[in-house]
Amino acid sequence: MPAKGQHRRPKSTSLGRGLAAVTTGGAVLALPVIGATSAFAAPVPAAAPQAVAPAAAAAPANSAVQAAPTKHSVVAGETLSKIAREHSVSGGWKKLYEGNRKIVGSNPDLIHPGIKLVIGAASAAPSKGKAAKASPSAARGASADRADRSERVNAAPVAQAAPAAEKEAVAYTNDLDGWIRESLAIMAERGIPGTYEGIHRNIMRESSGNPNAINNWDSNAVKGTPSKGLLQVIDPTFQAYHVPGTSTDSYDPVANITAACNYAADRYGSIDNVFGAY
Repeated sequence: MPAKGQHRRPKSTSLGRGLAAVTTGGAVLALPVIGATSAFAAPVPAAAPQAVAPAAAAAPANSAVQAAPTKHSVVAGETLSKIAREHSVSGGWKKLYEGNRKIVGSNPDLIHPGIKLVIGAASAAPSKGKAAKASPSAARGASADRADRSERVNAAPVAQAAPAAEKEAVAYTNDLDGWIRESLAIMAERGIPGTYEGIHRNIMRESSGNPNAINNWDSNAVKGTPSKGLLQVIDPTFQAYHVPGTSTDSYDPVANITAACNYAADRYGSIDNVFGAY
């Protein structure tokens, strides 16, 4: 892939102080107990407000504690659902995801170990949380998120999304599907746009899914910089758009995909906008 687009393809209770008399008709009449026992019943109504007052006073303090945002560093095997439960996030994994969409990316089922999640700020204000939940499209419009993947993510129910995340956060399969999914997780972490469909379509055109593909016959090859790997990237372009944290080997599937998508985002807005030699 040339720097300027010139390469070719290859988620017991107390009872009340009274007695009950049952009439022949079945009705129950409450008869007061005469004597000293009635003295204990009088203070009950007045005691109830006093017991409630401390709890009511404690509520604002608790809210203040919860309002202070904290950060959580994701480790392998964790999911948004698990993290939300551990931190008692109001609104569950969906609320946690809304507050960290830019960091997590458009797929809550894929959270990459090492990313920092902000916890607490959104759950301290329920009314704001409802407002944010009512307009997810506005947030997607501000970041160059892709509508096709976003719609699938928002439609997934909690019971289905959480188990999927637990499986995918641990490891990726060593095949084309796994390489693309791992690349998407890294891209989401780095803010690089692109979808599974867009990446897969271009890979099949450029290398037919062969990570060791190389073009030894076009103009780039003549210059000594043949196109390599799944998305046919030439070395100068790979080095210029290499994504930190991935392999420095241009033949490495994940490194090749992320570098190519980084380049495509810079030149075309997204790998999704590429339909030919780039």
